[in-house]
Amino acid sequence: MTVHDTTTMLIELGAVVFGLGLVGRLAGRLGLSPIPLYLLIGLAFGHGGFIPLSTSEDFIEVGAEIGVILLLLMLGLEYTATELVDSLKTQYPSGIVDLVLNATPGAVAGLLLGWGPVGALALAGVTYISSSGVIAKILTDLNRLGNRETPVVLGVLVIEDLTMAVYLPVLSTVLAGVGLASGSLTLGIALGTAGAALYVALRHGRVISKAVSSDNPEMLLLVVLGLTLLVAGVAQRLQVSAAVGAFLVGIALSGAVAHNTRRLFTPLRDLFAAVFFVFFGLSTDPSAIPPVLVPALALAVVTAATKIATGWHAARRAGIGPRGRMRAGGALVARGEFSIVIAGLASASEPRIAPVATAYVLILVIVGPFAARWTEPAVRRLRERRASRRGGGAEIVGEVRTAETGA
Repeated sequence: MTVHDTTTMLIELGAVVFGLGLVGRLAGRLGLSPIPLYLLIGLAFGHGGFIPLSTSEDFIEVGAEIGVILLLLMLGLEYTATELVDSLKTQYPSGIVDLVLNATPGAVAGLLLGWGPVGALALAGVTYISSSGVIAKILTDLNRLGNRETPVVLGVLVIEDLTMAVYLPVLSTVLAGVGLASGSLTLGIALGTAGAALYVALRHGRVISKAVSSDNPEMLLLVVLGLTLLVAGVAQRLQVSAAVGAFLVGIALSGAVAHNTRRLFTPLRDLFAAVFFVFFGLSTDPSAIPPVLVPALALAVVTAATKIATGWHAARRAGIGPRGRMRAGGALVARGEFSIVIAGLASASEPRIAPVATAYVLILVIVGPFAARWTEPAVRRLRERRASRRGGGAEIVGEVRTAETGA
C-alpha cells in the first residue's frame, strides 16, 4: 500500500468513526438504539452511496468480523456452561417452535418465487435465524440483561446458533452438489467440533479461566482476545461458525475472569460492533433494494410476527408474565449477520436470493431495535384502550395492569 493509499484510508476511517460517535450521541439523546443510524452511515459510504469508500473497505470488513466475534464473546460471558445446558434442556421445545414458525415462511416464499428446493432451503435459513449480535447490542442498550425474560431470549438464540452448526454444513453440501458420503463427513466434522467445544467448556471451564487469569489488565485483554480469535478461526475452518466458537469461549470463562473481561472488552465490543453494522450497510447497494422491496417487506412483516409469537411462547413456558412475554418477542425480531452469510453462500447457485435477503435483513435490522423497545408498550396500551371501551373504565384498566405485573 502506498503512502497515498494509507493517508486516504486514515482519512476515511477517521470520518467513519467520527460519524459513528456523532450518531451514537444523537441516538442516546433520543433514547434509541444507534444500530439503524450506523446502517444508514454504511449505506451512505457504500457502493452506490453518496461518498463511496475507496481504500478502507477491506479494513472495515475485518473489523466487522471482529465485531461479531466480540458481540458473541460478551454474550457468552453472561452465563456459565451449567446455565447454558439448563437453558438448552428447558428451551428446546421453544427451539422447535421457533424453527417451524420462522423457517417455514422462508421456505414457502422460496418455492413461490420459483427458486426450487435449494433456494427454499437457503431462504428458510435467512428467515429463521435471529441476529445474536444485534440482539445482544439491543439488550445492552435497553439495560435488559437483568430482566427475567432475558435468559429466555438468550436460550432461544443459543439454540439457533447451535442449529447453525448443523444447518450451514448441510446447506454448503447441498449447494456444492457433493455426494452423500462426502456431505455426511462434513456434517460429522461440524457436529463433532461443536460438541467437543461444548464439552471442554462444561468440564474444563474452571481450568481455562485459571489459565487465562491475570491481575494485569493488559495481559488479560491480550490473552482473552487472542484465545477468542484463535478458537473462532479454528471453528470456522472446521465448518462451525466463528460466532459459535466465540460464544463457547465466553461460556468457558467464569468467575472473576469473566467479570474483568466484561469490564475490559465493553468499549472494544461497542467500537467493533458499530463497525460491523457500518460494513453491513457498505455491502448493500441502495439501488438493488427498491425492485425487491415488496416481497422482502411482506416476508419481514410475516416473520416479525412469528418471532414475536416465538418469544411469547418461550417466555410463557418459563412462567413469565404478559409484559415480559412481549418484550421477549420484540427482542427476537432482528435478523443480521447469519442471514447475510447464508445469502452469500446461496447467491452463487441462486443469484436472485441476494437482493431479497439484503432488503429483508435491512428492514428487520432497522425494525428490530424499535420492536424490542415498543412491542410491549404498544400492546399494553392497546389492551388498556380496548378494556376501557368495553365499559369497565379505569377499574378494568387497573385489573389489566395488575394481571401484567408478573412480567
